[in-house]
This record gives sequence, C-alpha cells and structure tokens, in this order.
Amino acid sequence: MTHSPTAWLRGAGGTPFGRHEGRGPIDLMADAARQALASSALARGDIDGVLCGYATTLPHLMLSTLFCERFGLSPRYAHGMQLGGATGAAMLMAARELVRAGRCRNVLVVAGENRLTGQSRDSSIQTLAQVGDADYEVPNGASVPAYYALMASEYMHRTGITRADLAEFAVLMRANAVHHPGAHLRTPITHAEVLASKPIAEPLTLLDCCPISDGAMALVVSAEPGPHAPVRMAGAGQAHRHQHLTAMADVMRCGAGEAAAQAFAEAGLDRAGIDYLGIYDSFTITLAMLLEETGFAPRAGAAARARAGDFAPTGALPLNTHGGLLSFGHCGVAGGMAHAVEAWRQMAAQAGERQIRAPRRAFIHADGGVMSSHVSLILSREE
Repeated sequence: MTHSPTAWLRGAGGTPFGRHEGRGPIDLMADAARQALASSALARGDIDGVLCGYATTLPHLMLSTLFCERFGLSPRYAHGMQLGGATGAAMLMAARELVRAGRCRNVLVVAGENRLTGQSRDSSIQTLAQVGDADYEVPNGASVPAYYALMASEYMHRTGITRADLAEFAVLMRANAVHHPGAHLRTPITHAEVLASKPIAEPLTLLDCCPISDGAMALVVSAEPGPHAPVRMAGAGQAHRHQHLTAMADVMRCGAGEAAAQAFAEAGLDRAGIDYLGIYDSFTITLAMLLEETGFAPRAGAAARARAGDFAPTGALPLNTHGGLLSFGHCGVAGGMAHAVEAWRQMAAQAGERQIRAPRRAFIHADGGVMSSHVSLILSREE
C-alpha cells in the first residue's frame, strides 16, 4: 500500500438527535454509517479501517469489532477510543494519520449512543460524574454540571463575564437548531428565558446546559476525495494539561490554545483564514472559554462578538450552524462529532435549507472531561 500525504473527509452521515425508543448504540451507528458510505460513494468492502467511539450504554470491551461484525465489515485495522468529548475529533486525527501513513485507504469513524432512552437519569448522572477525581471530587457528590459551574465561577471572576454574556450562546445555538430538522431542541428561546431558567449548578441554569440525547454520527476519512467538494484535513493538534478539575493549574490556559496553535502551524494558516467554526459547547461557559482561548475572541470578548452577529450564519465566522451540543443535542461521542459532520456538510454544500456560503477553511475544536483533553482540526476545501 502506497503512502498518501493527504487525507480527505470524503463523506458523512448521522441520525437525528433526540429520542430513539428501542434502538441501541449499534443500531444508531449503523444508520449513520450507511449514510456516510452513501455520501462517500463507497461500498462496505472499501472500508479497511474502523475507529469507534465508546458508549456508556454499551460498555463492551471490543466495541469496534462488535460494530464491524454487526455491520458486515472486515477491516484490516480497528480500534476503539475513549477521550471524553474530545473522542470524535481525536478519532478523526487518528484516521488521518492511518491514511497518511498508508496503513488504510478508507477509514470509517463512527460513534453513537442511546444515552437518553438507554439509561435512567440517575444512572446517567452517576456515570458521567466519574470523570471527577475518585478521592477528592466524586465522594463529595459532584456532578459534571457542578464541575463546570466551579470552573465557570473562577473564569467569570477573573474575566468579568456575566451570566447575561453566557446566555448569548444559548440563544444563538437554539436559533441555529431551529433550522435543522434533526435537532433535539428546536423551540426558540429568548435571552430572558435563559436567565430565568431553573438553576442547575450556580451560575449555570438549565438552558446553559446541553440536553442528553440519543443519536449517532459517522465520517469517512480517505486517501482520495469523494464525489462532493474535496475537503482536506489540513492540520491537527492535541493538548492534555490535566485530567481532573482539582488539578487544573490555570483556568485561563486549559490546553485549547496549545492544540489550536499546533493545528494552525501544521496547516500553514492563521485565524484570519478561517471562515467557519465548529466549537464544542457542552455548556455555555465551555463555548465562551474555548472561543477565547483559541483566539477567536479576546478574553471576555466572545459574547460581544456574538451580540455583533459575527458568529451568526450570516456573520464573518458562522458557529455551529447545526445548533451545537446546546440545542442539536449531546449523545456522548457522536455529540462532539456532529460539529465536524456539520462543517463537512457546509463545506460540501450538503447542508440543505441551512446552507450558508460554502466555507473554505473550518476550525473544529473539541474538549473532553472538564476542559481536560483538547483536539483541534483544520479543514480546507480545495478547488
């Protein structure tokens, strides 16, 4: 097999996010994978690599090969990955390296989970809370919203941003989701409704938090472009500065900036060359912090850019045009992958009624844990 210096996002697929009664992770992943293969103009026999994200509702020791068995694939390479919310972007980066090294020609990257219908509310809270430190955090009854609320409190204290600033992002994500038929939450919300919504963990309210969803996403990374616009994976970077919140050295430097710098250096681009953003948004504070640390807004300035319309679909830097985790939904690994799927659809002019002017360069960023693991990707649409 020959070495390929270039890896392409060839196609993508996904299910609607929300409630899928009676459908498990394998069923959902199969739906997304079928769509990804169809958009890539590939048959199952063309897939020689599979990367599969973990599922909390199906904690199988060999989920990647279980999926291959059920979906009828016989790849020469298979691997499962666990990196929290950064898993999807990390799998895409790994798929790129497999293709560039000549190990594989067509890698299916897939994840899905019935996180809404496949476990109880209490079980979900308990499972996700295990991201915390087993000695110092979990025994004190902390939840994921509580971890993010503690981080938000310090960030807000140091920068001066307010709950009203964070609410801008909840409203924007919902406005985007209204135009996506597969989004979990599509009822418009107002700034005032965000501020008045039920407190979850101060300073975060219900509408500052993403919903729990069922769903799946899949992308194909290939040695050759597909039938749609050629989208090259131009740059990538990672950073892992801590695992637990109590080990976070500086809320102003979580690692996102470092990962972004690596991706931009490899792509040979700067932020002025980016015209689309897909930024992880498990909570409104996540989105504000990531926009600022990756350099797409000054410190304490992300909300001002949102108010100015810069991040709207018609703005200079459209952001999460599918509605992000905050409104499109969050079903684990596939929730983060949806940002990359939406970027590809926009770049390939496959976004339907929500299609914006097809972006030339997209920046994708995902984080796992409590801003613990960071992966940045840069996509480039070639003429």
